[in-house]
Amino acid sequence: MKDWSRHLSTEVLDQILENAFQWFVVVDRESNILYINEEYCHFLEVKRQDAIGQHVTDVIENTEMHKVMEKGEADIAAPHYIKGTYMLANRVPLVVGGEIVGAFGSVVFRDMTDWKRLSAHVKTTMERIDQQFSSSTYHLANLEDIIGESAAIRRVKETVRMIAPTKLPVVIEGETGTGKEMFAESIHRLSDRSDGPFIKLNCAVIPSELAEKELFEGDKSKMQQAAGGTLFLEEVHALSIPLQARLLRMITESEQNASEENKDVRFLFTSNRNLTELVRTGHFREDLYYRIQSVYLTIPPLRERMEDFSLLTRHFLKIIEQNEGRRGLKLDPKTLRSLVQYGWPGNVRELYNTLRAMVYMTEGVRLSTASIPIHIFHTSKTVTTQTGKLEDILAKTELQVLENTLATYPDKTEAAAVLGISRSTLYEKLKKYNL
Repeated sequence: MKDWSRHLSTEVLDQILENAFQWFVVVDRESNILYINEEYCHFLEVKRQDAIGQHVTDVIENTEMHKVMEKGEADIAAPHYIKGTYMLANRVPLVVGGEIVGAFGSVVFRDMTDWKRLSAHVKTTMERIDQQFSSSTYHLANLEDIIGESAAIRRVKETVRMIAPTKLPVVIEGETGTGKEMFAESIHRLSDRSDGPFIKLNCAVIPSELAEKELFEGDKSKMQQAAGGTLFLEEVHALSIPLQARLLRMITESEQNASEENKDVRFLFTSNRNLTELVRTGHFREDLYYRIQSVYLTIPPLRERMEDFSLLTRHFLKIIEQNEGRRGLKLDPKTLRSLVQYGWPGNVRELYNTLRAMVYMTEGVRLSTASIPIHIFHTSKTVTTQTGKLEDILAKTELQVLENTLATYPDKTEAAAVLGISRSTLYEKLKKYNL
């Protein structure tokens, strides 16, 4: 086997090196390039004759070939960020007579389609790893991350910009899946305590006895962790009445005792239940309600902001493309019309999950009606099928729903309740359609 090379011509060796890997490079002890194949040069946008003899760091971005020789250890399937994306590379020192004489590196994927698909996976994995070691345990949303240009969503965003710099507590109400958490994170990011901690607790998924310990007891309580920052309590209506009383005391004490040594806490709350109604029925303390409702944000459901539907679908498809390594995903017009005609009780979150499921059910890039989950497709078919531009379809559908509802419920308050919108929103829509 030691003499295997004498049976291989230079031409054969060249073909092996050119085709054994998608990208391939060999460097000497000084990290100068001895060999690099054409595919790698094409990717790097350099001429092969110019690369040979150059120091590897001058040719390959973020390379660690020279470090492999310094360590004397191989890097196998190591992430390598180059030209705006990630790849996985093998880097192995070359040893002759017990001495390192150079190193070779290669990309572990030959097929470019596989590489692109895995690239998205690797990038996502690396971002998650980075987040684990960052000061925040996950990426907090910016206001710009919230997609929408409708009047309803613009009003909420403008309110957020106004109240974010204050220390006022904020109650964010909205149906499940409307994006309440993103608005809470945006408030923190826009506040003067954005460098402080953002601590959250979902009151609806934790038993009362554990919630009390998590919130109030010990140096590691959520209250202590949030000092100088923001405490975000999701679904605050789920707290028991005794815990509501203790929360009221803690809010008052936090503001009264705030100092340089004892930093205060800014409180944000969400609820998918109407707190005013819960106060009326005795399920939420009235004194706590008046203490926390300095500012009320009501996040509109998707059915009240259908002007944003196309924008949201395009945005979500781009996210799915990145996460799943797919490219060029599109909704055909018939599919889009069917989705528009659905009521979306799960709101924006349901839309994202639906699109994701549709992508898994589609082999190509065009998402057809066959990929629509059966319950959505059947519901959509009950609405009159329309053709034309999406903007016109949305307007016609909304007008049809308003006319049908008002015919059954002439009283505007009842009509608004049936539609699940506020009276002011209903009046805006009536004015829009001259009804």
